[in-house]
Amino acid sequence: MELVICTTCGTQYSQQDLEYCTICKEERQYVNPNGQEWTTLDKMKDDVYQNQIILEKPGLYSITTSPSFAIGQTAYLVQANEMNVLWDCITYLDQQTIEKVHQLGGIDAIALSHPHYYSTQVEWAEAFDVPIYIHEDDREWVMRESKHLSFWSGEELELCSGAKIIRLGGHFKGGAVLHLEDEGRGTLLTGDIIQVVADQEWVSFMYSYPNLIPLPASKVRDMAERVKPLAFKQIYNAFHKKVDNDADLAVQRSAERYIMALEGKLFHT
Repeated sequence: MELVICTTCGTQYSQQDLEYCTICKEERQYVNPNGQEWTTLDKMKDDVYQNQIILEKPGLYSITTSPSFAIGQTAYLVQANEMNVLWDCITYLDQQTIEKVHQLGGIDAIALSHPHYYSTQVEWAEAFDVPIYIHEDDREWVMRESKHLSFWSGEELELCSGAKIIRLGGHFKGGAVLHLEDEGRGTLLTGDIIQVVADQEWVSFMYSYPNLIPLPASKVRDMAERVKPLAFKQIYNAFHKKVDNDADLAVQRSAERYIMALEGKLFHT
């Protein structure tokens, strides 16, 4: 039985005959104004989709689908010290992608920042026979159960030496980022838990991006404090944007600006 995929967010469901997508019918997403639409991986393979795998820097590859599908996020293949990690997930997966990833050393684990990027995570996990690490606070948003799912708890999970997942919350309660020690320079992969904005020397924080619902000042302050002890100079987000230098400082000044705006101290209009 083919499993249906929401065309708006790219999430795959084990259920059939659904009226709407649970992920989309919630204030952090949206249902297609033209109505709920579904597809399948097999249908996508009959279309013109293909995945592009690009070397971003040594040990880090981006994976995106062209033409863009659903949310259009970027996944990252991280070649860490002891294992290869797929950070976040994209919906489209074909044999060509599987072969290319195997040529790069394969995948040893999948880790997710938040539910909007769960997509076809089980398909990927089955293709590479690996665990999927999701924070237990976001368990309710898993729409396809699998033996590959591994729910972690607490504030940090070390995947291997030099790579750990850190729960920040915010956009989702279990929202997480991946910290890489990266030979002392340090990199933070953030999905959109911390979002790189148009001016790529700044970041932002939101409860809902499509519906422009901000986070409370207290939560943004907490997120900034939680990453403050980490050593990182670069941030890569889920939409092929990055802060290339002094990303640690960018997070702190961006949080300060965000809080000032919420508290009415940044501007008067």
